[in-house]
Amino acid sequence: MKTVEVRLPQEYDKSFIVFQEVGQFFPCPWHYHPEYELVLVLKSTGRRMVGDHIGYFDAGDLVFMGPSLPHVWVNDPEFFRGEAECQADAIVVQFVDNFLGKPFMDIPEMEPFRNFLMRSNRGMEITGATREKITDLMKQMLTMNGLQRISALLSVFDLLANTTDYEMLASPGYVQNIPLKSSDHLRKINQYIMQNFQEEITLPEIAGVANMALTTFCCFFKEHYRVSFVEYLNTVRIGHACKLISEKDLNIVEAATESGFNNLANFNRQFKKIKRMTPSEYRKTLNAAV
Repeated sequence: MKTVEVRLPQEYDKSFIVFQEVGQFFPCPWHYHPEYELVLVLKSTGRRMVGDHIGYFDAGDLVFMGPSLPHVWVNDPEFFRGEAECQADAIVVQFVDNFLGKPFMDIPEMEPFRNFLMRSNRGMEITGATREKITDLMKQMLTMNGLQRISALLSVFDLLANTTDYEMLASPGYVQNIPLKSSDHLRKINQYIMQNFQEEITLPEIAGVANMALTTFCCFFKEHYRVSFVEYLNTVRIGHACKLISEKDLNIVEAATESGFNNLANFNRQFKKIKRMTPSEYRKTLNAAV
């Protein structure tokens, strides 16, 4: 599926973009851009794709994405046929990481938000009370100008920097890089996984890479990645398989083998567990979005 770079227009006297998209349906194709992006759906329903993640959206859906992450929001068929009861309506906020100047982003107070940005390369669905507060701020930003609008965006940054109300979307195997908190252990672990996930990686082997005892490593990994090492490795492999299916049009067996699965049944089982659909259904969904 071809990805195109898409840019929103920015006003000459504004340092970042606040844009309301209203129409019969969301027109943007499968695309990427260099800005960070926050998308709030006000009205309409459909399917959203962020990297290799395929999910469903309706009113209130809020997603944050890092730069260059391919994505698209595809409305349900009734919107394209003009039969929906409402128009598609969303608010989009885009900014580059140095839009207030690099010295500002480097101040100590911005460290929690910098860490949040480092995790956003996979895209995040924002949920819970954080979503409700950010929704209110984004609606207000449409009629704000100047310092008021910057102040509102900084309030959004503060909410994002201190929340746990989110779910990661694209898999680490799709984006090929997940720079978490600055840690030599995390860097070594992640680098080794990304370089060797197509081969067998045992727990003692990866614990040795991190220079940890097996029990210590398992606890450390679960604390930082929120899942076990085996779960994470399967997620990386399935993400890579999705990339192969979408970009190289490989058949299912070839994608499984090149992603580190020696057993097709296990590949199909893990794929359905992680993507909530079979590999064949995933390919059909991709083709339908083109």
